[in-house]
Amino acid sequence: MIIGIDLGTTNSAVGIWRDGKAELIPNAQGDLLTPSAVSLTEDGTVLVGIAARDRMATHSGRTVTAFKRRMGTQQTVKLGKTEFTAEDLSSLVLRSLKADAEAYLGETVTGAVVTVPAYFNDKQRKATRRAGELAGLKIERLLNEPTAAALAYGIQDREEKEPFLVFDLGGGTFDVSIVEVFDGIVEVRASAGDNRLGGEDFNACVAAIARPRMDPDGILYRLPAADQTALLSAAAERTRRALSEADRAECIVVAEGHRLGTEVTAAEFETAAEPLISRLREPVLRSLRDSGIRVETLSEIVLVGGATRMPIVRRAITRMFGRFPNTAVHPDHAIALGAAVQAGLLARDSALDEVRLTDVCPFTLGVDHTEIDARGNYHQGLFSPIIERNTPIPASRMKQYRTISDNQREVHFNIYQGEAREVSGNVKLGSLRIPVPPRRAGEVVVDCRFSYDTSGLLEVDVAVPLTGESHNLLIADEADAMTPAELEKRRETLAALKIHPREDQENAALLARATRCYESFLGDARHAIGQWITAFEAVLDGQNLRAIAQAREELTRQLDALEGERFL
Repeated sequence: MIIGIDLGTTNSAVGIWRDGKAELIPNAQGDLLTPSAVSLTEDGTVLVGIAARDRMATHSGRTVTAFKRRMGTQQTVKLGKTEFTAEDLSSLVLRSLKADAEAYLGETVTGAVVTVPAYFNDKQRKATRRAGELAGLKIERLLNEPTAAALAYGIQDREEKEPFLVFDLGGGTFDVSIVEVFDGIVEVRASAGDNRLGGEDFNACVAAIARPRMDPDGILYRLPAADQTALLSAAAERTRRALSEADRAECIVVAEGHRLGTEVTAAEFETAAEPLISRLREPVLRSLRDSGIRVETLSEIVLVGGATRMPIVRRAITRMFGRFPNTAVHPDHAIALGAAVQAGLLARDSALDEVRLTDVCPFTLGVDHTEIDARGNYHQGLFSPIIERNTPIPASRMKQYRTISDNQREVHFNIYQGEAREVSGNVKLGSLRIPVPPRRAGEVVVDCRFSYDTSGLLEVDVAVPLTGESHNLLIADEADAMTPAELEKRRETLAALKIHPREDQENAALLARATRCYESFLGDARHAIGQWITAFEAVLDGQNLRAIAQAREELTRQLDALEGERFL
């Protein structure tokens, strides 16, 4: 069985294609969205999802979120005494989603389609693939997020559509794709984006407004830096979401027994967020330029990603395109639904026989070369594109190069991904050294062919017609490549961690929520919450599943009544 997974910065989701449609799979708590959060308890237990997210404010040194932004890097996060890379943390989220799917469907999951931002580079994509392997998943395909959203939207009514634009602003990344649907083909015409822009950045704007006013005495500064960030980030996100429905909202933090708060207005937020709003424009313009499509010919503007709920974003989009956007597909669910559609395509479901998907190369691929100017000066380290960005894939392109010095015996190709003219500004993927016969400069021609497929694999073929020799390289991330033994060792290390049993996840999440409430309230309310926690823990010690279920329901009711409707 193949599932579709949206591995998000803030939340993740898993879906399946069955009975002729895509559907999302609820997690152990019955929610369709699972927070992309990991926490390590004092006894080494790993918590994933809402149980982890609710510990962020109280155990910031043992909890982490938004680690997707570190994918493809060697940065590590220390939870307690254990260090994790972003792919380690992502693998724990993927493993949790896999377990949720198996429990819900009653079948073993053998593979997955996992989504990635369109502008993830080669290192980031390989890190995502390794995270899946560490989670025990065979990654059948990495699917660009806006392409997944386009699938969800395009499959919805199966009608032919003029080009439409998918505007995907999530928790940590921003992508734009221009898509057409015709004759059963969902064709991506162009993609662009910014993988350092998302809802987290808008949260930071709210925090920057609120902090000086809410904490004039510097109480927060007495806390560890990680605790400061966690408290402010959680408060800022609540405030930002409240501002989506009101003109003003309270930003409140409880620290060292003090309730720190201030009011933030929508006007203040909009002014502070203006630099972020302006960054939304360039990827849109680039996608239009690359596709050759004029804005007035777009049939729809489709919104995807939770951050598109913000009124300031929707107003900016309306001004940008001169029309209101389409919100027919749930912005938080679209990517996972599209991944489920792709899973159905890979499984060759008969209901999808007539649907085909084409994608584009998100970055330009090429080699470094040397140019000689009119004065005979050599300029080294310049980028020579072979497959340009937004080329429909799979694609194969060839370019010829010549030797530049007399009696040259070798041609050295460094392979890069990016858009900068100087290769130092691009991502290096690999290299090849090709022997050539010594001749006068320019007499030896070398053919360099790049072949790139939808899975993100790049094959490089270099031939020397003069000698008939050819060389081949399948690009691998040399800096991070692991042998099967190394991969197995890392999988065993992760498996050795004490993963909290599924049946206890709800209890851990509820206790974390109750603890957070205890620290947020004062007086009689705090005293009551303390008694509720003690009573619930006593029932847990009895290990009577029916009594635990009843106690869990009662505690949830009490917290709901005290806290109001819980906002996920």
